[in-house]
Amino acid sequence: MKQATLFTLSLFLLLCSTSLAISPAPAAAPKAPAAKTPHTPKASAPSPKPLVPTLPQSPDSPDSVPDDITRILKKAKMFSTLIRLLKTTEIMNNINSQLITAKSGGITILAPDDSAFSNLKAGFLNSLNEGQKIELVQFHILPEFVSSSNFDSLSNPVQTVAGKDPVRLPLNVNALGNSVNISTGVVNATVLGVVYSDNKLGIYHVDKVLLPLDFFATNKAPALAPSSLAKAPKAAKENSSEDDQGETKQDQSKSGAGSLVGLGGTTLMSLGIVLVAVATTWS
Repeated sequence: MKQATLFTLSLFLLLCSTSLAISPAPAAAPKAPAAKTPHTPKASAPSPKPLVPTLPQSPDSPDSVPDDITRILKKAKMFSTLIRLLKTTEIMNNINSQLITAKSGGITILAPDDSAFSNLKAGFLNSLNEGQKIELVQFHILPEFVSSSNFDSLSNPVQTVAGKDPVRLPLNVNALGNSVNISTGVVNATVLGVVYSDNKLGIYHVDKVLLPLDFFATNKAPALAPSSLAKAPKAAKENSSEDDQGETKQDQSKSGAGSLVGLGGTTLMSLGIVLVAVATTWS
């Protein structure tokens, strides 16, 4: 009996251990998805801030043809005098041709408005000959494209189409902060804004006509410093006076000697007459 009970208990324990071994292990809890780091866009380098602001009335680049200077200036409605000078000097055609054919470089025009020309001395433009009018217009044109943010990169004196002569044609640009000033030795002008700009042509509004110093240069000969040559006439005069005094003394000496000779001859003659009279008396 006891053996049957132990056998039954052993069989029961064996069945229980077998069930525990066969039962599947509980499933592991799913892992939480990793949090994605939000993508931060790379900060782009800030574009250089232009020194010269764009004018409100400036024509938009898509609406203007880069090789048509007249159309650009007419749309700005303040450059009638400059347009007339560009046409009469035929510089307009040269600029348009250069913009069409040039593959690099470009042109920059410093454009005085009509009020700037009206502030000139009355009759000034009419007093210029054709060569001076051409030089005046060329003095407002730089043979390179200068963007509104690169005026501070120019080296003075700045070369213009009229030439680069620091004595006759000085043009100095001073860019400080948002201000661009231009000096010619005659006037000091300020760049007020951008009229037009692309990668070949830049037109900038200036408040004064840029007058070349060459127009006002004087050709006076420098005064000679006093020298020994300047005193030579005085010395010659003194020598002449001394010579005259010497000649006068010589004449006086000759005159005195002649007088003495004359006086001596007269005395001897008188003495001879007296002796003859005495001798006659004695005889």
